[in-house]
Amino acid sequence: MAADGNKRKRPNILVTGTPGTGKTTTSSALAEATNLRHINIGDLVKEKNLHDGWDDDLQCHVINEDLVCDELEDVMEEGGNIVDYHGCDFFPERWFDLVVVLQTDNTVLYDRLSKRGYEGAKLSNNIECEIFQVLLEEAKESYSEDIVKALKSNNIDDITRNVSSLTDWIRSWPPTS
Repeated sequence: MAADGNKRKRPNILVTGTPGTGKTTTSSALAEATNLRHINIGDLVKEKNLHDGWDDDLQCHVINEDLVCDELEDVMEEGGNIVDYHGCDFFPERWFDLVVVLQTDNTVLYDRLSKRGYEGAKLSNNIECEIFQVLLEEAKESYSEDIVKALKSNNIDDITRNVSSLTDWIRSWPPTS
């Protein structure tokens, strides 16, 4: 559990993984099932202009991690948040009680990303990240391994099962140990 977890009445969860693994779908469904607040970092960066410009090669904003953390500090202290982002190493460790890393088989992920219009370096970089489990390793290096949970996210049945198990975890929070 996060160091400040005992001050919060509701947990904070980070849902991370390579783009296309179902973070937003899972986070939205989980927020609806639990009445926790869903914070999509990509949307927040665009809405609040928390970036340093546009990366033409990767076709995405270059987020300003300090601005994102400053924007989220108070709401994270309150608890009750599901943060949805494809990176995890810049968030303060104290913010999260659970870090969920969604993983998808490469063939499924390739099809999802291709349908989104990913191509070239953007497509190959993301597939390589999944093959080498970059996000899982990043999560394990950034947070206590006992709060990092890898979940398969290949299809709607996986997502439904994940939402159900995470909902059970939230309902039993905080742990009694």
